[in-house]
Amino acid sequence: MPRRPREQKAEGLGERVASLEALVAELSTHLAERDALIIQRDARIAELERLLGEARRSGKRQAAPFSKGDPKPEPKRPGRKSGEDHGRHGHRMAPLGPIDRELEAPFPHHCPDCGGEVALERFDEQTQVDLPEPRPVVTKFHVPIGHCKNCKKRIQGRHREQTSDALGAAAAQVGPVAKSWASWLHYGLGLSFGKCAEVLARQGVRTTAGALCKAAQSTSAALAPVQGEIVARLNASAMVVSDETGWHVGGNSAWLWAATTPGVTVYWVADGRGYDEACEVIDPGYSGVLVRDGWGPYRLYKQATHQTCLAHLLRRSDELIRDLPEEERATPRAVREILTDALAARELGPRKRKQAAEALLERIDAAEHAHDENRKLAKHLGKEKEALFSFLTHDGVDATNWRGEQAIRPGVVNRKVWGGNRTWRGAVTQGRVMSVIRTAHQQGVDIIQYLTGVARAPTPEDLPPLFS
Repeated sequence: MPRRPREQKAEGLGERVASLEALVAELSTHLAERDALIIQRDARIAELERLLGEARRSGKRQAAPFSKGDPKPEPKRPGRKSGEDHGRHGHRMAPLGPIDRELEAPFPHHCPDCGGEVALERFDEQTQVDLPEPRPVVTKFHVPIGHCKNCKKRIQGRHREQTSDALGAAAAQVGPVAKSWASWLHYGLGLSFGKCAEVLARQGVRTTAGALCKAAQSTSAALAPVQGEIVARLNASAMVVSDETGWHVGGNSAWLWAATTPGVTVYWVADGRGYDEACEVIDPGYSGVLVRDGWGPYRLYKQATHQTCLAHLLRRSDELIRDLPEEERATPRAVREILTDALAARELGPRKRKQAAEALLERIDAAEHAHDENRKLAKHLGKEKEALFSFLTHDGVDATNWRGEQAIRPGVVNRKVWGGNRTWRGAVTQGRVMSVIRTAHQQGVDIIQYLTGVARAPTPEDLPPLFS
């Protein structure tokens, strides 16, 4: 019996529904697979972003701190430029002061090529500056010893060049100049005490690394009041620039801090990187301008005016411009433009600089951002908003913490050579001696002569002046 048209239509509709259901099931499978791929991709992107961040942070750490980046694919040709851009020829200036000795250069009377007679035309001069043959100076002090006829107290004479009253088994000593050289080589240039002993041995002064270490501790004790004066001058300064880097004490993690001004620098080693450790030198009530990077604990100095480092923000903006998708680069580009305009405003007069700072603050975008990195940047700028342009409203304030980074470099060199300190006593010595060496350089004081005078001072009142 033939089927009715309605039955045929229902049967065709059922087939279409079944086909659509199969298609939906197939599409659902594809969508599930795609969702899984998207989840994997997002996880992979997050992992790569995490690794990229770690790589950048490790590059900013002080393992290779002063790298200039990858070599250029087409570097400039070394040497002087040709033509008009050749530049002036530099030459070593003749030494000033008296000439220690004069020698006559023998003149050949016959030509070394043909044997002909040579006619003398003129005389000229050449000078050399060289080191003398190393010869230690051995000094014997004849020390009179007596007693007071009244109280019977033992009395001992002392020459102004002596560094101690020790006699007997401790009567043979290394002199103050040699010890000063060792302190400068170790704390100023980063040589280990063992290498310092080798350098002194080349000069005829034989000693050991342990003896130099003990001598440095004695120097540290004598420098305690000098360190106190440096810290007082630091806290009285209108601007302080601070920075810190990783350190080790006894194989454990610690931090080397540096706080500097145009005239003084203080170093200290602490077991942390927080506000309490910063307050060990920078007074909690410091009311000047504190120039620093974006590290959060510095914001706890409530009475200080703050200036955050614009160089750090510019580098961060450049990284985002390079790494973010094109549609997300507007935020870091805007930040970079604002900071560049702020640096250019330094050339304006005082009143216009203040007006420029107010106008630049209004350009800081507080809107929501789609990308996580842009949100992080905006959040950081919100926290640092009041510290962005203090250099425009306060005369003599730096826009970056370059002074702090320059001050921290000697410590980084030391750490790369010998790692840190074995004891906390050594860490205290590290901070004191480094502070005096750096401050002496800023004050134009010869550090060898100064440390020699410190070693010869019989009392703290007799210490040589570090400040004029």
